[in-house]
Amino acid sequence: MSNISRDTKGLSVEQRQDLINLLKARFEKNMKRHEGLDWTKIQAKLQASPEKLWSLDDMEVSGGEPDVIGYDEKTDQYIFCDCSPESPKGRRSICYDGEALRSRKEHKPHHSAMEMAAEMGIEMLTEEQYRELQKLGNFDTKTSSWVQTPEEIRKLGGALFGDRRYGQVFIYHNGAESYYGVRGFRGLLKV
Repeated sequence: MSNISRDTKGLSVEQRQDLINLLKARFEKNMKRHEGLDWTKIQAKLQASPEKLWSLDDMEVSGGEPDVIGYDEKTDQYIFCDCSPESPKGRRSICYDGEALRSRKEHKPHHSAMEMAAEMGIEMLTEEQYRELQKLGNFDTKTSSWVQTPEEIRKLGGALFGDRRYGQVFIYHNGAESYYGVRGFRGLLKV
């Protein structure tokens, strides 16, 4: 990616092409994540969706290494997800949501996972999506990632996160206002 500053949700023609080339190379390198899918169809969708390319660029720039992990036949959309081995480095040390961020009186983190995902135009993974991603590889073996938390848990001040340890995927809870240098979040985008 070039270092051109982006004031709007637009990428230059060169930035779009660089990103598409990078995504294609990652797609071809990791075929087990998306067996049976055709890159030419995915590329056509990407080229027709500049706002989605902007979101994918944000995923890439923040360390997510987005890749195609599926296709939704109902909506005719390809599913991109952060496939970096560890929780994306540019999205760590953040609490769960804006409410949690505002509740901290001191030592506030710089952002929250839910707000950052919304700004990027992506969805934070659900617990089910997180478990499905883990079937495609070993992710978060040294880090952890916030996942969407059911409202009844969030109302009580908690939030969920997942990781992989001892060859198993675990979903845990923590106070939503907590943040750690090794906890971020993974996103999903349908194109």
